Amino acid sequence: MADTHDNLHIVMLPWLAFGHMTPYLELAKLMAGKGHRISFLSAPRNIDRLPKPTPDLTPLISFVKLPLPAIEHLPEGAEATSDLPYDKIQYLKKAYDMLQEPVARFLESSDPDWIMYDFAPYWAGSIASRLGIRSVFFTILIGAGLGFIGPSQDSKGGDYRKTPEDFTRPPKWVPFPTKVAFHHFEIKKIFDSVTGNASGVTDLYRLKASQENCDIIALRSSYEVEPEWLTLLKDVYAKPVFPVGQLPPGDPDSRGETETWRLIKEWLDAQKNGTVVYVAFGSESKPTQTELTEIALGLELSGLPFFWVLKTRLGSADSELIMLPDGFEERVKGRGVVWDSWVPQLKILAHNSVGGFLTHGGWNSAVEALSFERALILFTFLADQGLNARLLEERQIGYSIPRNESDGSVTRQSVAESLRMVMVEEKGRVYREKAKEMRPIFEDKDIQERYVNNLLNYLKDHRPVKHPKSKGIII
Repeated sequence: MADTHDNLHIVMLPWLAFGHMTPYLELAKLMAGKGHRISFLSAPRNIDRLPKPTPDLTPLISFVKLPLPAIEHLPEGAEATSDLPYDKIQYLKKAYDMLQEPVARFLESSDPDWIMYDFAPYWAGSIASRLGIRSVFFTILIGAGLGFIGPSQDSKGGDYRKTPEDFTRPPKWVPFPTKVAFHHFEIKKIFDSVTGNASGVTDLYRLKASQENCDIIALRSSYEVEPEWLTLLKDVYAKPVFPVGQLPPGDPDSRGETETWRLIKEWLDAQKNGTVVYVAFGSESKPTQTELTEIALGLELSGLPFFWVLKTRLGSADSELIMLPDGFEERVKGRGVVWDSWVPQLKILAHNSVGGFLTHGGWNSAVEALSFERALILFTFLADQGLNARLLEERQIGYSIPRNESDGSVTRQSVAESLRMVMVEEKGRVYREKAKEMRPIFEDKDIQERYVNNLLNYLKDHRPVKHPKSKGIII
């Protein structure tokens, strides 16, 4: 651990999505392991649902509960994106923006050295600046994602994209050949990120303002995976950019045994090594009824064993019910399992029977899978998943199931053919081999430590000089 006089106090303010809170918490644990104090801010139910740090880190990581205000259209108890269907998340952002004053008061009373904030609280950087606190915009976007979003300065052409079609091509400021861009059906589904929503602030504006208002930028990336994108970011941003590494998960065996895991493990133990397709689409992605039917029948048609974690409802406000095809579970009994509640995903991915992962393309899931050399089959839904998928496709680390470019529809045949190709056929060997190649990069603790040390050294060297502050905050 660092010498006491060297230790920092860092506030972390992630967006209210577990795909954001999880990498923030992983980084918090790595920093706390070096003696630094972390204040982790989120809504109460989120903090209660996050995994607890190990006893040696508990004294250094303080969880600070910030209750969300009640607002119209936001269901009671909904505090994370996983509690809501997509069309209600705009109200979660509206409630989140009303935390500006509580956050400011916490910063004033705790007087940290730095705050690390996400894209949604784009206002955190300017509040910190007024209080003499340094700020890091820590985005969970990978280098390709942040490079695609682009810089805030108009001189870099940051605002020329106005239509969905503009986002289906690599941006003008990318000087190297790449296919990193959205498919039409991907950007069409989330185009409110550009045009606006009930919060009154677009996601694109939040991202650009977050870049503008911070002292430095940090992102979940590494030179071993996307060197050209990190080089580009250093060129186009007028402030320091720090990759923090891939933030691989901890040891799955350290998380203890549960009755749920014992039941799952018993089934996995009965399967041959490397044959099972693990299927999960993250905490906030849910297929439509048509997609669900085709994915299910594709799994059946593939003939492969599978374990499917299926989320059929996104919180109490989700009125769109989806159901498996009639007789599906009976027909695949013994070969396939459909599980409708929480599972220990890391333990499943670590199990020798699992060979591939049919995933939404969230980067947390990609990192977890590649840490155990599991081949990736991709079926994107929302947010940055399409950009992640393009990078994985370019690197031949993942294979996207072919879909209709306009509406994203998929056929059971393309699902089955994609699964069999990646899992067992000779032409899919490249994806299996690439997954094995990536494991040392994604799980290497020395590489990860080097990135965290590099960031921490900067934070220590550039910590603010403390001066007495006058009371009163202007929001």
